[in-house]
Amino acid sequence: MENRFDLSEKLYRAVYPPENMPMFWKKNGEISSAVFKDKNGLSVERLGDRTEETVLQDMHLFFYGAIVSVFVKDCLDCDAVVKYLPTRRSRYHSEIHRSNEIKLLTQSQCKHLAKAAVIL
Repeated sequence: MENRFDLSEKLYRAVYPPENMPMFWKKNGEISSAVFKDKNGLSVERLGDRTEETVLQDMHLFFYGAIVSVFVKDCLDCDAVVKYLPTRRSRYHSEIHRSNEIKLLTQSQCKHLAKAAVIL
């Protein structure tokens, strides 16, 4: 798989349910910006050559809870960097970073992605 991302490619993030991680959820059922905070780099799965249905099935094999999606364009719109970083578990694993040098997203970037995210 190429280390290039199309602006319209979707990125998927697993989100623990409210009973496990209440900080990830607002009272109205929307996700909070905390979903996009990770000092080690924000892990996501890229769509790649799969259908969305396949991505969701694959992710539910390893992750518990909801899955949200954002577009690569949403990341670039807030100056975040999307990096293709496959792992042994997943050749689709990628990360969203603040910049090429810093992994942890800013609060502004997290808020932008939370507003753009769709709960699937």
